[in-house]
Amino acid sequence: MSSTTLVGKIAIVTGASAGIGKAIAELLVKNGAIVAGIARRVEHVRQHAQELAGEKGSLHGYQCDLTKKDEILAAFKKITAELGPISILINNAGTVKMTGIIEGDIEKWQAVVDTNLMAAAICIREAVASMKANSIKGHLININSTAGHIVLDYPKFGFYPSSKFALRALTETVRLEINREKLPIKITNVSPGYVETDIVKLAYGEFAKDETWSARTAKGLDVIDIANAVLYVLNTPEHVNVTELTVVRQGNAV
Repeated sequence: MSSTTLVGKIAIVTGASAGIGKAIAELLVKNGAIVAGIARRVEHVRQHAQELAGEKGSLHGYQCDLTKKDEILAAFKKITAELGPISILINNAGTVKMTGIIEGDIEKWQAVVDTNLMAAAICIREAVASMKANSIKGHLININSTAGHIVLDYPKFGFYPSSKFALRALTETVRLEINREKLPIKITNVSPGYVETDIVKLAYGEFAKDETWSARTAKGLDVIDIANAVLYVLNTPEHVNVTELTVVRQGNAV
C-alpha cells in the first residue's frame, strides 16, 4: 500500500526508536511524510534517519521522556519551530510493567499510566492546538491494544489493560470534542493483537521465557502489519473517519 496524500506533511510518531513506532515512522517517510520521531533513545531514531536518507520523506529524532510533561511540551514546541505545523500524530509509545494490583508496585502503576494515557492526552492537546492554529485537516491515531477491549489472563499484567481501556475512552472523548467544535480532524483507535516486539521481554525478562507464558502466547503479528493498518487509515477519504480498527493475526483469538 502506498500514498501520495502524505507528501510534505508533518507527522509525529512517539516511541519511534523500535518496534511498531519504528515501522510506522519508516513507512510514513517512504510515502513522503516529514516525520518527527520522539523517543528517549533518540540515538536509535537518528541512526534510522540516516538509513532512510534518499527516501521521499525524511525522519528527524527528538529526545523526550514521555512521563515528563515539560519534556513533551518542549518537544512539541521544538518540532513545530523546526519542521512546521503538525498534520498527523501517532501516539504509539507504550509500556508494560510486571506487577499485579492487590500486591502491586505503585511506582510501576504510575509509569504505565503516565506513558500509556497521560502522555497521549498531552500530545493530543498540543497537536490539536497546532492543527487549529494553522487550519489543518489533521489526523490523530492512538495505538491501543486488544487488551483495551478485553482483560487478558496474563500474570502480573498490572495496569496495562486499565490504561488501554482508558485510552479507548480518551479517543472517543476527543472525537466528541472535535465534533462539537466542528474541527476537520479525524481520530482513530488502532488496536493490535499480540505483535512480535520486545515489549514483553523488556517488561517480563526471563519470565517471558517461562512455559506458562509461552503456552498463553501464540505467534503474533509483524510490526509492518500495524504500520500498514495506520497507512490505510490515513489514506481514507476526507469524509471517512475510521474510529476503531482492530488487527489480529489470522487464527488468533486476540
